Amino acid sequence: MSVELNATINAERLNRHIEELAQIGRIGETGVCRLALSKEDRAGVEQVKCWMEEAGMSARIDPFGNLIGVFRGKHPELPVLMLGSHVDSQPYGGRYDGAIGVLGAIEAVQTMAEKGFTPEMDIEVVAFCDEEGCRFNKGLFGVRGMTGKLEEGELDRTDKNGVTRREALLEFGCDPAEFEGYTFQAGRIGAFLELHIEQGPVLESLDSPIGIVTGISGPLWWTVELNGFAGHAGSVPMPMRRDALVGAAKVIVALNDLARLEDGASTVGTVGSLSVFPDSRNIIPEKVTFTVDLRDIVLSRRNEREQQLLEAIQDICDEHDLQYLIREDTNSEPRYCAEWMKNILRKEASGMGMKLPELMSGPFHDSLTMSYVTDYSMIFVRCKDGISHNPKEYSSPEDIALGTELLYRSAVRIASGTEIGRRSDE
Repeated sequence: MSVELNATINAERLNRHIEELAQIGRIGETGVCRLALSKEDRAGVEQVKCWMEEAGMSARIDPFGNLIGVFRGKHPELPVLMLGSHVDSQPYGGRYDGAIGVLGAIEAVQTMAEKGFTPEMDIEVVAFCDEEGCRFNKGLFGVRGMTGKLEEGELDRTDKNGVTRREALLEFGCDPAEFEGYTFQAGRIGAFLELHIEQGPVLESLDSPIGIVTGISGPLWWTVELNGFAGHAGSVPMPMRRDALVGAAKVIVALNDLARLEDGASTVGTVGSLSVFPDSRNIIPEKVTFTVDLRDIVLSRRNEREQQLLEAIQDICDEHDLQYLIREDTNSEPRYCAEWMKNILRKEASGMGMKLPELMSGPFHDSLTMSYVTDYSMIFVRCKDGISHNPKEYSSPEDIALGTELLYRSAVRIASGTEIGRRSDE
């Protein structure tokens, strides 16, 4: 689909911001590494803060590491319209994941200011802290902090170097002691709209530059530990071994098989991190720790696969005389986008001469947590070959501009005050 648009936003400025932010934490020619609460993350946040202020917003960093820009409306007592995403990245990531949602939101607000548009309510643009979750093995930290949904022990989580999240926050310039005085005000956020690359191949297969999201799959994250017994690789007979790595391998295959049980289903299962102790070529592995990521847009099916995986782990451990421990790191149900917000996206896309495909999101986003406190919707932007979490991640400036134009037009419609507050259950 080729679309020519007389855009309202400044696409050249937006693309320049994307390119400039990508130089912070740059790896190779196209990759970035801005781990949450790192020096690179802080530098990225400071740069984005400057752009927020240039766009006419006041900006601050809250105790959870979230960068919040506020564009004042006529009635600040009204529930706010919130736009945004995140600027932290994977350790071997691309320049578009999260970043276009923040920079596109800034561009939308800056266009409003330049056009002389004053919203009915305040508009807040947020760069949420640690959406990715790769450093401390639990994501959506900033948005969960902002909405009062942090769990016990979160500040004691450590990265691979033994640095706790509490220490990282302090180094970042935030004070975790301020958490105690923070309470989320229910109803403060009227709606949340997020622009993001698709991170999958659907839009490209449909030859569509952008699409409307219908909902987000519910992620289940485990950390699994299997314990056997170490022994000499040359002297312990195979029938007498308690090899934790063999057990882990069988669990990984079982997860893969379970995720493929139903043709055409949205079920996906992944083991993305694994560590072996004592990690020597001539010692039988005694302990293996690995992650499990299981997702589905249909909760009942995900629950069924979870139970089947638990049974497989038990059977495998019985077979190999292993002990196991499972820690549940994340468990979220699928969350669906608000119909009234999707209707706005449909209408504004039609005004741009486009009829957009609608698709679900397998990856989670900050919108997942926001869905528990307000109505939300998302715009996806096509990415080449569906590649993400990789330096080869790519979305064209033209596609990003189209997504940002739709974000701008939809935000103006919502911020005019005629639509916000129409809850999806009405």
